[in-house]
Amino acid sequence: MNEALSFVQPTANSAWGTYLSQVDRVVPYLGPLARWVETLKRPKRALIVDVPIEMDNGSIAHFEGYRVQHNLSRGPGKGGIRFHPDVTLEEVMALSAWMTIKTAAVNLPFGGAKGGIRVDPKQLSMKELERVTRRFTSEIGLIIGPHTDIPAPDVNTNGQIMAWMMDTYSMNVGGTATGVVTGKPLHLGGSLGRVKATGRGVFVTGREGARRIGLDLRGARVAVQGFGNVGSVAAELLAEAGAKIVAVQDHTGTVRNDKGLDLEKLVPLSRSAGVVGFKDAEVIDNEAFWDVPCDILIPAALEGQVTAERAARTTARLVLEGANGPTVPSADDILAERGVLVVPDVICNAGGVTVSYFEWVQDFSSFFWDEDEINVRLDRIMMNALNNIWDTADKHKITLRTATYAVACERILTARQERGLYP
Repeated sequence: MNEALSFVQPTANSAWGTYLSQVDRVVPYLGPLARWVETLKRPKRALIVDVPIEMDNGSIAHFEGYRVQHNLSRGPGKGGIRFHPDVTLEEVMALSAWMTIKTAAVNLPFGGAKGGIRVDPKQLSMKELERVTRRFTSEIGLIIGPHTDIPAPDVNTNGQIMAWMMDTYSMNVGGTATGVVTGKPLHLGGSLGRVKATGRGVFVTGREGARRIGLDLRGARVAVQGFGNVGSVAAELLAEAGAKIVAVQDHTGTVRNDKGLDLEKLVPLSRSAGVVGFKDAEVIDNEAFWDVPCDILIPAALEGQVTAERAARTTARLVLEGANGPTVPSADDILAERGVLVVPDVICNAGGVTVSYFEWVQDFSSFFWDEDEINVRLDRIMMNALNNIWDTADKHKITLRTATYAVACERILTARQERGLYP
């Protein structure tokens, strides 16, 4: 009696539908643990909350908020909070599930969780943004905590929002609880290296991927979709290694320069006005981004961007998934048929949650590491995890994504089996 969930209606290429397809592909490699696989297809807990606030003009506005804990078999929930007008329960479920896989893939002692509010933060004043954040934190305070579920920044959220969340939770429990969120400002128990960690992880796994397919990073052409913390940091590190960033797309549009974009000028501009105002580049149509000749493609925006049709068009030999769930299953198959190596999101962008783990550990011990130590530990964890996944892929002759799921799901379901069912 394993009927589908009644509260979501996923399609083949929707976020939850994509995740379910990825789980189905790994079942043949789970052996006896496959009897537990339905555990992965159901979130443990999904909380939907109303977030009412008083606007600056005196009116009352209501926003819909979510916190989903997908699986807590291996430890407390871990996962970001995103503020976006198109956030849905299904999307947050999928993101929480990908966090379950991601934390297990790099062997961190966490489960997967995610949260979001249906709001466009650009339409709010700072005071309104603070009220939304604090009210949302109070509403989900029932299920978050340093030992139960630890939020972090995601799309349209940052260190300041984490500071408000930490303060609100602390006020409600009557003592400063720095470990309730990660991605905080340094003065409030944040960690050095956290802001650049996700982009650094994309670079570290990408460098290894390039080495394995014989692609020299010197002179390699890179196209980046999404130029926030993840995309811009990965681009900067690849450029330092000798690659040329030939195309960048963000929320303002797409720019291209086949000789290479000057990141020293482009990155600061992107953070203030967006990439389209950049003088030393040609502005092209957003859809034309997928036709730009490149060796490395980094989808670092939102899920579902690499469709089957776009997968057939790209010239990239290496795809580094900076975003969560950017490639739909049909596109995965096309890229595999074409011999394009995809380093999947659940290992490629795991640098962020890895340094979040370091921050959480540092908060509990009240002993903080320097940035060099953090980067050394990050690189070691990422490379060990990736090499383990690669060995699994070679052994079973499967894609890196299926291999990552095989490694992660074995850890998750072994924990589930050993814990048993209560009561």
